[in-house]
Amino acid sequence: MNSNVDTSKLTPGSKIAGEDAEDTALLVAMREDAAGYLKSFEWCTGVTEAWFGCGVGGVVAVFLFEITSDSDDADSTLWVVVGDLPPAYLVTDDAPTPTEALRCYVSEMRQWVNAVRESEPLDDVIPVNVAPTPENADKLDTRLSFLEREFLLHQ
Repeated sequence: MNSNVDTSKLTPGSKIAGEDAEDTALLVAMREDAAGYLKSFEWCTGVTEAWFGCGVGGVVAVFLFEITSDSDDADSTLWVVVGDLPPAYLVTDDAPTPTEALRCYVSEMRQWVNAVRESEPLDDVIPVNVAPTPENADKLDTRLSFLEREFLLHQ
């Protein structure tokens, strides 16, 4: 694996344990959603390893995946953020920890929100799987503020 992430501080994907049985089931389902999201891209030919970084079942979760790819341009490890918000993958270059990955996610998504609100082109912002409407920008902005308040301010 070619990454700056210390996986010894992460939970192997097969050993996810939430605060209770329901939380565990939600996190396991989120891991599967995150893996499926990555595999939906043509350049991802498979997922070979998964780690849970942080999160709350049904709300948000950050996973690290080791992948195989036909593309020489694809990173072999990627963060994936999933939950009650648009999924996204992030490179590990500027995010050696799950918390930093979540910070990067919020920053990238805020750029999308701002571009939508200003009616700017979306070519240079992270792709988001919802229509670029002011209503969707407002909904995402609300969720991003929640992540900042409930997860990132305490880190």
